[in-house]
Amino acid sequence: MLFSRKTLEIPTADNALKGRPEPIPTASAHFLNKRALKGPYPEGLETAMFGLGCFWGAERKFWEMGDGIWVTAVGYAGGSTPNPTYEEVCTGRTGHNEVVLVVFDPKKISYETLLKTFWESHDPTQGMRQGNDIGTQYRSGIYVASPAQRSAAEASKQAYQRVLSANGYGPISTEILDAPPFYFAEDYHQQYLAKVPHGYCGLGGTGLSCPIGVNVKTEASAGV
Repeated sequence: MLFSRKTLEIPTADNALKGRPEPIPTASAHFLNKRALKGPYPEGLETAMFGLGCFWGAERKFWEMGDGIWVTAVGYAGGSTPNPTYEEVCTGRTGHNEVVLVVFDPKKISYETLLKTFWESHDPTQGMRQGNDIGTQYRSGIYVASPAQRSAAEASKQAYQRVLSANGYGPISTEILDAPPFYFAEDYHQQYLAKVPHGYCGLGGTGLSCPIGVNVKTEASAGV
């Protein structure tokens, strides 16, 4: 990816890069399924947003989940700079995370299943890095679109922390926040590993399974 000296602290709105008022150009359609990247999306679909390291490999994890996934896209979220470019995000001076937007059909695939893929596809204990990728843009994050998503995310985090702790891992550093504005990344980043099948992917999970489903929902309802 882009190499530069980066800070590991998220800048404040006052010292972040200024950005621009208009969105940067990007693809109009998903490279694989040709559906409109920015919508409009069919009625009844929901959105989810995750940050789990370099978004090239992260996006592939979700589009490979099959029929319940309508479309995926990569972009920037969680910072202060409006409509940032990739180069700006890489400086660490926008505060943004590299994230994946997932548009899914909850009748075919549950949000809990997306959470399971999220947790198992990276190491959520590494803070401002993921493997060899270091910087605020590689932090672990779940950006929730509803109270139900927040409840499921928090419950799954607690459940996975127990698994990680039992296997010698430290505290989960994943941020769980209300979904901030999502800024679509440049065209060449969208579905990158479909265009470049042997391209860089720095993701690596812990190898530990995340419990989801009945147990997670029970814990959420019990307020554990």
